Amino acid sequence: MPNLKDALALAASIAQGETTAVAAVEAALTRIEARDGDVRAWKTIQPEKALAEAAKRDAEAPRSPLHGVPVGVKDVIDTGDLPTGYGSPIHEGKQPAADAACVALLREAGMVVLGKTVSTEFAMRHPGATRNPHNLAHTPGGSSSGSAAVVSDGHVPLAIGTQTSGSIIRPASFCGVIGYKPSWGAVPRGGLKMLAESLDVIGAMANTAADADAFVQAMAGRPIAATMPAASPPRFGIARTKAWASVEHASAAALESAAAACTAAGATVTDVELPPPFAEALDAHDVVMTYEAWRMLAHERTAWWDQLSPALQAVLERGADCSPESYAKALKIRSSCRHGLKTAFADVDVLLTPSATGEAPEGLDFTGAPEFNRIWTFTGTPCVTVPGLTGPLGLPVGIQIIGPLGGDASAIAAADWLRPLLTQ
Repeated sequence: MPNLKDALALAASIAQGETTAVAAVEAALTRIEARDGDVRAWKTIQPEKALAEAAKRDAEAPRSPLHGVPVGVKDVIDTGDLPTGYGSPIHEGKQPAADAACVALLREAGMVVLGKTVSTEFAMRHPGATRNPHNLAHTPGGSSSGSAAVVSDGHVPLAIGTQTSGSIIRPASFCGVIGYKPSWGAVPRGGLKMLAESLDVIGAMANTAADADAFVQAMAGRPIAATMPAASPPRFGIARTKAWASVEHASAAALESAAAACTAAGATVTDVELPPPFAEALDAHDVVMTYEAWRMLAHERTAWWDQLSPALQAVLERGADCSPESYAKALKIRSSCRHGLKTAFADVDVLLTPSATGEAPEGLDFTGAPEFNRIWTFTGTPCVTVPGLTGPLGLPVGIQIIGPLGGDASAIAAADWLRPLLTQ
């Protein structure tokens, strides 16, 4: 049976002739048939197309270290051979003319698009049908709900996520997988239905940091290089922000456990005080997100207002109330925060925070609060959710690693170093 949990290992098995891309797709389809009636993470799958694509990959030499691996694509990202509905009835059944840039690049690297994963409405807060594989009565998070769930439940080893607030990191935490939000701009966004042009990031759901790193490299159009391990135990900093007012016991206890494990393994863990502009970052993020969403969804709000959810209507109404002056002020706050990151990372390699306020909430109507993610999306820093811990309900609780601007390699290396400590 092909290994659907480790993408790089699966591709190596395909390259060595131990299995095939067709067998991997067949195994994925079997798993989906058995589980997706409950999890409901796939929006569109066309098995014949996926099998035909896999057969072509088997007929050629490997193009990359991820050659032949089946992947899921979030349904806010265009695919030229599959409908893309952006999580909204407005665009149900829409067939794009071409692949998004990131999809074309992953195909160029030899990966196989298995199907489209469920997204919340326009990657905002109105949920889709997906359930948490660990407990079907709980949310998988959002907006990359389907992508987190399909990786968590063993359907595919990789899936694309996007983040405007906390839409990669939070669902990864709730579903117990690696979520990697690379630095802003690392992956080209052509063909993404953008919500906020200066915030949106394309990233990865995976089961290992090395898989997530390789996947993002492929989608960025770079040759896939092996993940570099940390040369020594990382220097971790714990930065408490205004988000700490919303932390629940599960995440507070998980962070304490992670910090203790880091210290026992030889790492340093110190408190880091963020510069004053960060006190305004949460409010400034909301201004930027809502103002830009009001512009980016101009067609939908002017032509299809009644088909938008009340939650999205409320966001767009806040954006309409934002003046150009308040937007410009928020952008200045972001610039000050980015400058202040030099101070924050002066004596540490990465920051350590909760990935979410706690475990996945019960029910499917609320995808969870993104309070621990918004500042880092706002600044554009790389972030990785590291799974391995659980809360009192037995649900996953992730730890978020934040790297400095452009410090993706540091964040990935720290995640790779930390992961074994959380799963002992």
